[in-house]
Amino acid sequence: MATKKVIAKPATKKATPVKKAPVKRTVKKVSPAPASVINVDVSGATKSASSMMDKAIDLIKWVDTPFKLFEVILLASVFFFGYFAWDSRTVILNAITQSSKVTNLKEVNHLVPVAGSLQKDLEATTVIVHKASLNVNTRKTMLAFGPKGRDNSLDGLNSSLFSKDQSRNAGIIGMLNGEVVCDKISVLDKSSEWESKQGVTFICRGGIPPEIGDFDGYVAVGWKKEPTDLTVVKTRINLASSEMSQ
Repeated sequence: MATKKVIAKPATKKATPVKKAPVKRTVKKVSPAPASVINVDVSGATKSASSMMDKAIDLIKWVDTPFKLFEVILLASVFFFGYFAWDSRTVILNAITQSSKVTNLKEVNHLVPVAGSLQKDLEATTVIVHKASLNVNTRKTMLAFGPKGRDNSLDGLNSSLFSKDQSRNAGIIGMLNGEVVCDKISVLDKSSEWESKQGVTFICRGGIPPEIGDFDGYVAVGWKKEPTDLTVVKTRINLASSEMSQ
């Protein structure tokens, strides 16, 4: 039996994979945008401040006599009062309209017992009742009570209602708005000078009548020191001012 020769096939070599060179990725660097520079021109403000300073210096140089100083003070006072009146024009106009209709303040003989009772209840040093006329910016003192009772020295005293004093004007506007205004005393006229001589250092003022916009006068109550409970004081003043109006 013939034998078949088996011819061995040569082993095939596996092809080795070709290594590819790594691809370098290039990352573009984005440079940050240059910061925007804001130029602020302060030359105008500087020039304005410098100009104001120069004007102030010129004014000081100009005021070389007492008469010129008085003139500057007078003009400043007129300017302030004009600005104050314009700023509070609505309140003042409404009060003038109401007060021109009818006079609500009672006669002196009816005011005396109310004022005396008010002084006793609040243990006050002084009580003064003023009649006001917004139409002509005047104030007339109707009566005054001091430590010793009724004092006639201020009866019939006339003075201006609004003045160049800011605190006094603010107090009048507060009363026109229905508030009882309390503060340390400011000696500005004969009535406040009289109060100060009685030892008064603190006062509260309430409009007559106490309603908003209706203003025919006011009552001023003074103490040697500030009361501990102003809420009680204001309530009692409002009750008295209601009794003083018709």
